[in-house]
Amino acid sequence: MAYSSIVKPSVYFNTKLYTGNGGTQSVTGVGFKPDFTWIKNRSRVENNVLYDIVRGVQKRIEANTTDAQSTKTNGLTAFDSDGFTVGSAGQNNYNGDNLVSWNWLAGGSQGSSNTDGSINTTYTSVNTTAGFSISTYTGTGSNATVGHGLGVVPKFILTRHLGNAGRYWGGYHASIGNGSTIALNSNNAIDTNATYWNDTTPTASVFSVGTNGDTNDSSGMVAYCFAEVKGYSKFGKYTGNGNDNGPFIYTGFKPAWIMIKRTDDTDTWTIYDNKRTGFNVDNNQLFASATTAESTDDDLDILSNGFKIKRNSGRVNASGANNIYMAFAAEPLVANSGANGVPATAR
Repeated sequence: MAYSSIVKPSVYFNTKLYTGNGGTQSVTGVGFKPDFTWIKNRSRVENNVLYDIVRGVQKRIEANTTDAQSTKTNGLTAFDSDGFTVGSAGQNNYNGDNLVSWNWLAGGSQGSSNTDGSINTTYTSVNTTAGFSISTYTGTGSNATVGHGLGVVPKFILTRHLGNAGRYWGGYHASIGNGSTIALNSNNAIDTNATYWNDTTPTASVFSVGTNGDTNDSSGMVAYCFAEVKGYSKFGKYTGNGNDNGPFIYTGFKPAWIMIKRTDDTDTWTIYDNKRTGFNVDNNQLFASATTAESTDDDLDILSNGFKIKRNSGRVNASGANNIYMAFAAEPLVANSGANGVPATAR
């Protein structure tokens, strides 16, 4: 069994729960200064709001809508050394409401231009250890390539236009291939269309974009690129069996965060984590593609080496249905000893 190169996954990804106060508050306990923070109100109908260091604080996009980027001065106002600061905006801080934040570490700063592709990025913040980069770029509307900085092939890419409303996320997942996309802000099945990724698989240095504005818009784009890291992240697929004794999905680690999307029919993107309840079988759901408050259906168990579907549910376990997933670790199954996520010399 191979060692994981990341001993402490919470150095790179962590879920932090907090209670809104309706004013301003510093949310601490993340364990690092995040570069990408995704916030969802658990108590009421609200949008999923996303912030990152590359676009800049107060710059908000939403996972579940087609709205353009907006500046929210009372939204997320700072990335701090152990978390972030939020203002009075309801999506971030309704008084008395329960909220969840999912936090990732990229390069620790806004970064600089990546010139590997035919389109130079404006900024790219990259963490090659954790396999995660954030880039902004200006699309051309013509077939092109964009550098991601990971040094390995990404398995999952999300792109989002910033200046135009009424458009969708571009979603690349290695399990559905380069001729299709799946939109984060839609419940739809995959869209088979070469204009998103130019029918070209990403390389260790660039990802390809076609003529579609969801990946290549002149109003400005952001791209979140993820590569697999053994013992820390996994991007795969499984087939549902339509009963309460559902499939087991091996990840090689105990998941801290899981997102699942059925790809062959209409259904929501469903998110689970190990903090909101955190014991089996009671792992509650939130939905990336919807405003819905937290749901308490018992869909799955989080295990030491993966997760097991425990419910006959159309969104995660319809008989014969194709599903993709994205998962990040709470604990590797086997880790080389080291400090702060840095591996010791292999023995």
